[in-house]
Amino acid sequence: MKLQITDKSGVPITKGMIGLFFEDINYGLDGGLHAEMIENRSFEFMKAQGDRGSYSESHDGLYGWTAYPAEASGATLKIETEHPQNEVNPHYLAFTAGETQNAFTNKAYDGVSLKPGLTYEVSFYARAEGYAGGIEVSVETSGTVMAQAVITSAVGEEWTRYTAQLSSNEAVSYGDFVIRLDAPGTVCFDFISMIPSDAALGLFRRDLVGLLEEMKPGFLRFPGGCIVEGYNLENRYQWKRSVGAAEQRKNNSSRWALHGNNEENQYTSEYSHYNQSLGIGFYEYFLLCEYLGARPIPVLNVGLACQFQSTEHVGVHDDDFQEYIQDALDLLEFANGPVDSPWGRLRSEMGHPEPFGLEMIGIGNEQWETEHADFFTRYDLFEQAIHAAYPAVQLIGSAGPDVSSDNYTRAWEYYRKRAAGNPNFVYAVDEHYYVKPEWLCENVHFYDKYPRDIKVFAGEYAGHYGNGMNSPHFNSWGAALAEAAFLTGLERNADIVVLASYAPLFARLGYAQWSPDMIWFDGENSYGTPSYYVQQLYSTLMGTKVLQTVHDQEEIPYTVSYDEEQQILYVKLVNTQDRTVQVELETALSLTGSGEAYVMQGEETEVNSIEAPRNIAPKRVPIETASRMVYTLEPKSFHVLRMECEVR
Repeated sequence: MKLQITDKSGVPITKGMIGLFFEDINYGLDGGLHAEMIENRSFEFMKAQGDRGSYSESHDGLYGWTAYPAEASGATLKIETEHPQNEVNPHYLAFTAGETQNAFTNKAYDGVSLKPGLTYEVSFYARAEGYAGGIEVSVETSGTVMAQAVITSAVGEEWTRYTAQLSSNEAVSYGDFVIRLDAPGTVCFDFISMIPSDAALGLFRRDLVGLLEEMKPGFLRFPGGCIVEGYNLENRYQWKRSVGAAEQRKNNSSRWALHGNNEENQYTSEYSHYNQSLGIGFYEYFLLCEYLGARPIPVLNVGLACQFQSTEHVGVHDDDFQEYIQDALDLLEFANGPVDSPWGRLRSEMGHPEPFGLEMIGIGNEQWETEHADFFTRYDLFEQAIHAAYPAVQLIGSAGPDVSSDNYTRAWEYYRKRAAGNPNFVYAVDEHYYVKPEWLCENVHFYDKYPRDIKVFAGEYAGHYGNGMNSPHFNSWGAALAEAAFLTGLERNADIVVLASYAPLFARLGYAQWSPDMIWFDGENSYGTPSYYVQQLYSTLMGTKVLQTVHDQEEIPYTVSYDEEQQILYVKLVNTQDRTVQVELETALSLTGSGEAYVMQGEETEVNSIEAPRNIAPKRVPIETASRMVYTLEPKSFHVLRMECEVR
């Protein structure tokens, strides 16, 4: 294949085009990105059950908590509400120690793990009912104490917050978190927490944040995803419940608690207790965006429950509908408003007097127009209200759940008609496609002939050899290679595709409702999939503009970009074939002679894992560059050539 690279500019590339889509699915937040190690820390967990259109919830405050050790007896655990620590989350644990059993433990997903050199802050609220002793906190394995702290002061009759520091000289894998009374009696507990000292911002699990940092993402879309809509409207994500004091954020069950329910399992599953503690809420998401240097893109509900789960909605003429629009306006005030505004004051009180600089909002998650869902009318009303108050805010619309149905076609007809008379009507339309890898390879030129009047947000996409629960093997090199091929088309059409993010982002091993996913982890370790490394190469090795090229026969997908500030030429080459391909490169740019290639290669079925986290990952190889050169691509390989140019 002959490829001639000219010095003529193609389309500009939006800075930060490649970003992240985060949804609390697959225990990606509680049990994942949130560094909190305790499960059901406020005794507010709900059990959800049912199927499409018919759901129920029941409080199950003792979920994850049991007396310790299990083989003994004499202690009792009881959930009470008579004298709560706060009224928003009123349930708490009344623990009564006996003579032979005086402790209780938390499931903590798979148990808590400790690393030497770290400390772990344990905190909780407690008050005594006829108890005058102390409290001991420990981590134990098979009855052996590995870390311990003792609170010697007597517990009073009023709710008081206590803290303790745990550390261990030895690594502990999946131990028991234990709270023990040193005498018989009753103590009430609430908001029991355990956070490692290396948590980013004191909030986020260090290794998972590290993988995000290495991607250098341009944006973070949050909090979802289908949880934005909920399996019904009461279950939807309500951002105002996610701010303020953490212990006073109302616990919410997850829309994903119902995934996999059917008649055979009595409409329950192992995920029936999947809840959202909201320990990470909108304020913390904004902090994470700052930490990563990523633009925030929050997504808001438009009065529709998840259209896959329900037809429930609030009518646009109902008084309740205005609450949804007001939520959008108040969010902008929370993010950007002055400290003397109501919501700006709350942001300041939480520790961030400076505005977050929110510029973009998603209107609805994955909505489409139906006889039950008048999404277009809703978007109209949101757009009018937001732009009347904040004309500079950019809005993201929705094209529905695919790019092949009539829903997709109708959506684009709607946006183009409205935007013709109002260029500010929509900034970009959010397109989703979970497709076979073959589709990605066959549609490398998908955006070449798109009209250039409205931008595209490729908001959720992935190559699927298969899908399902707890299936990390679907994150194979074959799927990632197809994604690399498809991304050449996104980069080449960067004038219209201005935002792009793989989805979903996280999955905890053994807790996943959806596969494949970009990053997998357990309670101790994590790894990026081949798809993660493809995303990383695109995010970190991309110029500021596309360069025009000439080729004879397009044997393989490719794209060429140039960084005007750094004077770096990037050439991406994707060989999806079973044979070796040679590319004869000729460039009009003056090269220094030095460069490097980032190469990913493997068998289509190969994957990464906890045991082999970089089995398929980029290898950095020095290369000599020249105005004319021949570059060889092995079968099933992805290459990014980074070539330095002479100063002009």
